[in-house]
Amino acid sequence: MEGMIKVSYTVMCKNDVSKEVNLCDLLANDKVIKAIKSEFATGLRNLALSSKEETTVYVKTQKEVFEFEVSKNDFADLLELAEEDARKHKHLKKGCDGVELVNIETVD
Repeated sequence: MEGMIKVSYTVMCKNDVSKEVNLCDLLANDKVIKAIKSEFATGLRNLALSSKEETTVYVKTQKEVFEFEVSKNDFADLLELAEEDARKHKHLKKGCDGVELVNIETVD
């Protein structure tokens, strides 16, 4: 029996978002400060927001991960096979024209 590979991928779309925001910049934004205070400290006064470490917050489009299995012999064609799988299962919608490989696992 020949080995198999499980391939995981997501669909890439033109309106996808992938942005990094520094936590210090986030905590310096008046709208963010007001939202945090109203959610976690309603009615309290003289509050300051801070963080202990420099942290990056990632704002990304949440993606659904799709999977399929192929023979190990097809390793060189995984991206093309993922695109075919996306077309076959109608995952490519308007404005979505490619796939991104997320994970490749050997299945025995």
